[in-house]
Amino acid sequence: MLINRSQYLQKLINRMHNGLIKVVTGIRRSGKSVLLLKLFCQHLRDSGIPADHIIPMEFDRRENRPFRDPDMLLDYLKSKLADDSSYYLLLDEVQMLEEFEEVLNSLLHEPNLDIYVTGSNSKFLSSDILTEFRGRGDEVHIFPLSFGEFMEVYDGDDYNGWAEYIMYGGLPLTTTLKTDEQKAKYLINLFRETYLKDIAERNTIEKPREMEDLLNILASSIGALTNPSKIEATFQSRLHSSISDNTINKYIGYLKEAFLIDEAKRYDVKGRKYIGSPLKYYFEDVGLRNARLDFRQIEEPHLMENVLYNELRMRGFNVDVGSASQRYMDKASGKKLLKHLEIDFVANLGSKRYYIQSAYQLPSDEKMQQEKASLLAVRDSFKKIIIVKDVIKPFHNEDGILMIGLFDFLHHPDSLEW
Repeated sequence: MLINRSQYLQKLINRMHNGLIKVVTGIRRSGKSVLLLKLFCQHLRDSGIPADHIIPMEFDRRENRPFRDPDMLLDYLKSKLADDSSYYLLLDEVQMLEEFEEVLNSLLHEPNLDIYVTGSNSKFLSSDILTEFRGRGDEVHIFPLSFGEFMEVYDGDDYNGWAEYIMYGGLPLTTTLKTDEQKAKYLINLFRETYLKDIAERNTIEKPREMEDLLNILASSIGALTNPSKIEATFQSRLHSSISDNTINKYIGYLKEAFLIDEAKRYDVKGRKYIGSPLKYYFEDVGLRNARLDFRQIEEPHLMENVLYNELRMRGFNVDVGSASQRYMDKASGKKLLKHLEIDFVANLGSKRYYIQSAYQLPSDEKMQQEKASLLAVRDSFKKIIIVKDVIKPFHNEDGILMIGLFDFLHHPDSLEW
């Protein structure tokens, strides 16, 4: 079953012949190879590109092992470039190619060669790209399936699809597995046998047990403000383990580089500056997050927040956690005091900005006032939105805040403009 990843395919199409190496990054098993070797390759064929002008190379295939030698690969590619018309080079798992940085930089000198590569995220990271290709790499980051993409292949309604999605996430292979047992086992084994081993091998982890404990702490507190010092205190109080905040910060860096987690910084909306610590951490895939905890802590409000964060990032937004201060009269002292209110997401894309609250339920007027308070504390003219799990028709309330249902938001990429 081939899932149409149209937004990522369009990103590759938009980058054709731009003189840069197009590098597809993403968490393992997110669909990088399928995007490049099937979807993009099919687009080239449909566009009339002759088959002998499309050069795929899968370095993880046994029969292609000889081509991991740089000189043999270069000789092979030169033999393929038979004329001056455009050729398309599609290299999959390029980190298995010896001296791949030199090879790719050398290939950039071929004027009629358009180059696309994928790499295993734990060894071929965006930070490496910027260093090794000296500004000549153009990254396309692919996420696990969005809820909208998931529903394209799910046989059921939004409600059952949502329950499945927040339990097992959006890694494409999970959509082909038939039972809960198969899906859970796949995700648990993938986390243990692939992601953790990759990170340990790349970074020479000295305390693998502490890395796993850190993952458990982060998975248990998605969407909660924290920092390495707080996590260090948790290690000491709950796990009776001593690990420095410097080591914790380093390990978090490894997890971010492997695209397992992402961090949202705090932004002072009124002061127009980043606050720094504490931060929020979200998982790139909620199914992997659940697998890390053996599917024991399925807290829908927090998972919904994680899904919304990922959805905004998929749409190209830079996403921060907002902080807005507000003065209020303290009845006991009769003095005006200052309190800090949290905005779940401050989403920025170019000149656009949106302030967004994730509200699982709004059962009372008191809860509604609580969700609105932080948005109303912001006095600028950017759009303010509350996304609720309830099924509602989108409308603007008396304060000008857009109220929109979760499924409307997830199914319509332009929903923030309603």
